[in-house]
Amino acid sequence: MVFYRKYRPQTIEELDSKSVRDILYSVFSKPIIPHAFLFTGPKGLGKTSTARIVAKVVNCQHLDLSSDGNKSNSEIEPCNKCNQCMSITSGINLDVMEIDGASNGLIDDIRDLLGKINLVPLLAKNKVYIIDEVHMVTTGAFNALLKTLEEPPTNVLFILCTTELHKVPATIISRCFNLQFRVATTEELVHSFTRILEKEKVPFDVSALEDIAQLSEGSFRDGAKVLEECVTLISGQAQKITKEIVEEKHRVISIEKYLEQMIDHLKKKDTIKALDLVEDMIKIGINIKQYLEQLISRLHLSMLQELGIGNKVANGVVFSIEESKILINLLGEAYGAIRHAVILQLPLEMVIIDWCRIDNFKINNESIVITDKSEIKISNIKTNLVKENKSNDAEGKIEVTKIEDKEIWSTFIKNIKQQNRSVAGLLASCYLIETNDYNLVIATGYSFHKEKLCKKESMELMEKIYKDLTGKSVTVLVELRDKK
Repeated sequence: MVFYRKYRPQTIEELDSKSVRDILYSVFSKPIIPHAFLFTGPKGLGKTSTARIVAKVVNCQHLDLSSDGNKSNSEIEPCNKCNQCMSITSGINLDVMEIDGASNGLIDDIRDLLGKINLVPLLAKNKVYIIDEVHMVTTGAFNALLKTLEEPPTNVLFILCTTELHKVPATIISRCFNLQFRVATTEELVHSFTRILEKEKVPFDVSALEDIAQLSEGSFRDGAKVLEECVTLISGQAQKITKEIVEEKHRVISIEKYLEQMIDHLKKKDTIKALDLVEDMIKIGINIKQYLEQLISRLHLSMLQELGIGNKVANGVVFSIEESKILINLLGEAYGAIRHAVILQLPLEMVIIDWCRIDNFKINNESIVITDKSEIKISNIKTNLVKENKSNDAEGKIEVTKIEDKEIWSTFIKNIKQQNRSVAGLLASCYLIETNDYNLVIATGYSFHKEKLCKKESMELMEKIYKDLTGKSVTVLVELRDKK
C-alpha cells in the first residue's frame, strides 16, 4: 500500500496541518456542533482524510459529544478500536457514505440520497454524507441539497469537500461551517514525513526532508509520493534518506551556487552570462520551477533585510528595495508561465532579458518603468539615449543606437505575440543587431532558436509584422553568435 494511504491520519492529533487540528479541537470541544462542514483548499492536503476522522468523532462508541461543558482534546479523539471507528477506517460503515460529486452530480442522484436521509442510522449514532468534489454538482442538485441544509434532520452530518470554492453557490457556503485547508508549510510537511519514516523505521536527515518538502509544492499527498520513491531507492540497503538520495532520485541538484551566480549576473546586468547559466542548469537537470521558487525567496529575504526585518541573508543585501520589487514581480510571472511554456526555461530567460535591458542604456534624470514582461517602456524622455560606458566584451548585446529602433523592437515582439506566442518567446531571447531599408538583422546564442526562427512560416510572419509596423519590406536575417 502506498504511503499516503497506509499512513493516513486516523485521529485529529495525527493531522499534519496545525490550523486544521486547532479548529477541529475547538469545534468539538463544545456540546453543539455544526450540521454541515465545507472543507476547501488545494488537492493533496487531507480534506477526505479529515472528513473520515470527523465521521469517527461523531460516531465513536467511546465518546459523548453531547455532554455539557468544554471538553479536552483527549475527550474528542476517536478510539479507533470500537466497531464504528474500525468500519469507518476500512470504508465499510453503512451509515457513512462517500459520494463523488463528479460522477454523482445529477439531480436524480441527489434526490435519491435525500429521499433516504430521514431514515434513522442503521447502527451508528449519526449518518454522515461525505461529498467530494462538490463543486461538480449540478445547479438543480445544489437546489435540492440546499433545502436539506436549511432544515437538516437530526443525526445527519454533511461534509462537503472542494478544491474550487468559487464554483459552490453562496447559499450552500452560508449554511456550512467553512474549514479552509491551506497549502502545507515546510514545517508541516517535514512533520508528516517524519511521522511516516518513524513508522517505517527508516533513518533520515532533516535536510533531506526539507528538500522533499520543496518538491511537494505544499501537498501532503505529493510529498508522501516523493518520500516513498526515495525510500524505495534505498530499499535493502543500510542507508538513510539523505540530500544525496533525494538528488539522485529527483535530480534536485544543490542549487545554492547557481542562486549566487544568477544574483551576481543580474546585479551586473550581464545578459549573456545569465542565459549561459540557465543553459548549464538545464543540461545538468536542475528543476527550473524549484530554482525560481528559491530565487524569489532569496530576493524576498534580501528585501526584508533592507527594511530591517527578518533574519540576515547569507551574502547580505544585493539589490535595492525597488530593484527587488521589480525582479520579484517579473520572476513571479515567469513562475506562473512555466506550466504553459513551449520551452521550459523560456519564462526565466525572458525575465533575464527584460531585466538586463534596463541597464543597457543610461537615461539621464529619467525613470524606467516595466509595463509588460515582453516590453520595457522608458517614460518622461527629455534627453538623448547614451550608450553604456561598460565594456560588453563583444558578447553580442543589443547595439541599438536610436531610441526608435528599441521601441520598434519591443512593439515588434508584442505584435508577434498576438499571433504566435512561440515565435515571440523565441524572439525574446534574441538580440536586435541592425535595421535598415532592406534587412532586419537579429542574433541569438542558441542554435535551437535560430532553427525555429528560420522556418518558412516564422520568417513570413516576422516579415509581415515588420512591414505592418514600419511600412518597409525587409528580409529577416537570423545570426548565430558565439557566446563567451
